[in-house]
Amino acid sequence: MIARGDAELILTCALRTGGDFAEIFYEDLDSGDIALMDRRIESANRTHTRGAGIRVFKGTSTVYAYTNDLTLEGMLKTAEEAAAALGSAREGGEPVRLFTAVPRNIHRIERFAGDVQSKRRADVLRLCDAAARSLSEEITQVSAGLMDEMQHVLIANSDGLYITDTRVRTRLRITAVAASGTENQTGTQAPGAQAGYEFIEGLDIEALAKAAGRTAITMLHAKPCPAGVMPVVIENGFGGVIFHEACGHALEATSVGKGNSVFCGKLGQKIAADCVTAVDDGTIANAWGSLNIDDEGHPAQRKVLIEDGVLKSYMIDRLGSRRMGLPMTGSGRRQDYTFAPTSRMTNTFICPGKDDNEEMIRTMGDGLYAAKMGGGSVNPVTGEFNFAVNEGYLVRDGRIQEPVRGATLIGKGADVLFKIDRVGTELLTAQGMCGSLSGSVPTDVGQPRIRVKSMTVGGR
Repeated sequence: MIARGDAELILTCALRTGGDFAEIFYEDLDSGDIALMDRRIESANRTHTRGAGIRVFKGTSTVYAYTNDLTLEGMLKTAEEAAAALGSAREGGEPVRLFTAVPRNIHRIERFAGDVQSKRRADVLRLCDAAARSLSEEITQVSAGLMDEMQHVLIANSDGLYITDTRVRTRLRITAVAASGTENQTGTQAPGAQAGYEFIEGLDIEALAKAAGRTAITMLHAKPCPAGVMPVVIENGFGGVIFHEACGHALEATSVGKGNSVFCGKLGQKIAADCVTAVDDGTIANAWGSLNIDDEGHPAQRKVLIEDGVLKSYMIDRLGSRRMGLPMTGSGRRQDYTFAPTSRMTNTFICPGKDDNEEMIRTMGDGLYAAKMGGGSVNPVTGEFNFAVNEGYLVRDGRIQEPVRGATLIGKGADVLFKIDRVGTELLTAQGMCGSLSGSVPTDVGQPRIRVKSMTVGGR
């Protein structure tokens, strides 16, 4: 940890060439993972990293430098290099004075998974393997992994902030492969939380492993999906990845502040159907994407992004705030000390509505039921997206019929928001890692079951 007096010296040094704001981000990370492949423990690793980054602002110009030399001399050298990159004039300035702040801790942690015996963790992975294989001889391969991390952070800045926090996360990942001799299909479950090993103990491991296996088996026997324009019902949980990717990124200051978003200048305007309300909430206790404070030291917030179809807020970090002239929203995040922070999502979801799940299917005619979504790509400037459906079913005359594979959902986020005509009552979230300019960070995606009345489905 960097002592408060040393942090004052480092920040003062960083401002010597005329910067108007300086910040230190210190990180001490203990992380581990244990992995199983085909009934055997394949690896068990632990990693301990420490380092710090220094950022200096002059208006909307910024410089970021980082180091793992955490001596006072090493940190001062890094501060001098950052200051020199921003300007050459030796302007001096008032010494920085820091005041300790204590964040509100919303996450109860009972036991760090890294302190649990390796054999006990390995037994969980062996149970995953056995449960998935018990479904059918068609399950030919199972991989499972258990990841944990404890991250201590310190954030100090020239506004006087000196604050520390500890973040603990645990995640289980199970992938089952079903094979017919000529082709393979996979199914995956990957629950996670900002919690300790008690999270793993509270999971129904066998049910999760069998759910992964059932998806793989179902898709192995599925027929190719027909292509066309049709109504689509998207299930809750990981179905929220479409809103996250196609709309969420376009509401981050990283895009909006540069004018690279379809939602620029649309605060207070209608951008979605009346039934759509969407939130980014970093204050949910023990949620995978939650924070006590963001990576700029600001308390996490609950932000209503869209309310009854009207755009209410963006997600804004410090640099985005300067560019946009709007307040920060506790959205500054980064993968680790080697990245400068940018505006990022935390737990982002479409809120529950009032519609009946069965009525959505019954009244949709012919279309596609997307039970599980996969990955995809999106252009935040245009909002155009393309997402894979990991488990899908054709709907005929309002009834779910045979499974289909190879389906993709294609469209523009701004268009799809207006075409949502049903939002169910049961919200479910799923955990993932989101990549952007500041690296990969934990995020939750989610929604109730929704219906899009018309959507392009790619297939055969």
